[in-house]
Amino acid sequence: MPKNIPVIETKRLVLRGPEAEDYPDFKATFSSYRSRFMGGPLNTYEAWMLYAAEIGHWQVRGFGMWMIHDKVTDETYGMAGGWMPAAWPEREIAWIIWPDAAGHGYALEATHAARNYFYTQMGWETAVSYLDPKNLDSIRLAERLGAKKDNDAQTIDGNDAVYRHPSPAQLTDSQLSHGIDMEISHYADPLFKPKGWAID
Repeated sequence: MPKNIPVIETKRLVLRGPEAEDYPDFKATFSSYRSRFMGGPLNTYEAWMLYAAEIGHWQVRGFGMWMIHDKVTDETYGMAGGWMPAAWPEREIAWIIWPDAAGHGYALEATHAARNYFYTQMGWETAVSYLDPKNLDSIRLAERLGAKKDNDAQTIDGNDAVYRHPSPAQLTDSQLSHGIDMEISHYADPLFKPKGWAID
């Protein structure tokens, strides 16, 4: 793992930099239908190259994607964080959850924490998420995070929808931020069984 990647803890999760032992879950997900909105499914070589890029991104950009771990069991659930390959017009906040971990609010909790880190510790004033218009689950998650479609923003290739996240000033002590925290606390309640909610 690259040095000096910060560790973030939330109510249920620990976000750490990607390590070699996390690769099998990454490969399984990006080789599956789950990754269809993120350039997949990938073959073995493509999955390995992307994972190497995830690690190298921290060295090149100084930020990147964290691996999402369960705070108690250390099981991995997916990835969340920042992403900006060479072709990206802006810094992106991105996420992916392993298929077996979907539906528990992990992406919401991890992405909310990652965005807060970028805003408070790295001085970001804005960020976007580039989403496939058919990826309704991720669009709903972006909207739950307060992101809104930005029709004036430059896309990657003209086939993606750009969702603009609220600025740090818009989030600070806001009804939106309190609402996200409340939703995360509901997911942390073992008796909470959401029905009809957007997954992840």
